[in-house]
Amino acid sequence: MQTIEVRRKPFVVGVMGGHDAPPAILDDARRIGKGIAERGHVLLTGGGDGVMKAASEGAFLAGGLVLAVLPSDRVRPLAGYPNEYVDIAIQTGMADARNAINAKTPHVMIAVDGGWGTVSEIAHALRNDTPVIGLKTPAIGLPHGGRLTVAHTVEEALAALDLLLTGHL
Repeated sequence: MQTIEVRRKPFVVGVMGGHDAPPAILDDARRIGKGIAERGHVLLTGGGDGVMKAASEGAFLAGGLVLAVLPSDRVRPLAGYPNEYVDIAIQTGMADARNAINAKTPHVMIAVDGGWGTVSEIAHALRNDTPVIGLKTPAIGLPHGGRLTVAHTVEEALAALDLLLTGHL
């Protein structure tokens, strides 16, 4: 009788952030995407430009799988969606309502910089008990601790990710 080895399903890690970000933020997002791929996790983004594209690029170039939940649909695509680093694009036609999917799907979300859309995703995630790691995110007056972890560097964000996914945070 042949023994079948059951492999662990990969964790899905969401990286959310704004369309417009300065080069230092984009570099942080690229490094986070790379770190996610190097850990064998699947990256989930909104599939657009800015932080989404930078994280996707980092994961893609490191050999990771990049999943994106898009605001548009196949018949009426939005320019720039999906970015060229997305492996699997989920067309929703839901515009900003897709933020709920982006926030409720991952095991952990890392929010990098961002604006109102990112704040919306953070709120959806926390309300759904999805842990959020914030790196240079807008101040939104939520208490830190519990499901919200603040990181000051990429290395801190990735260390927090590791702890969350091993159940130690």
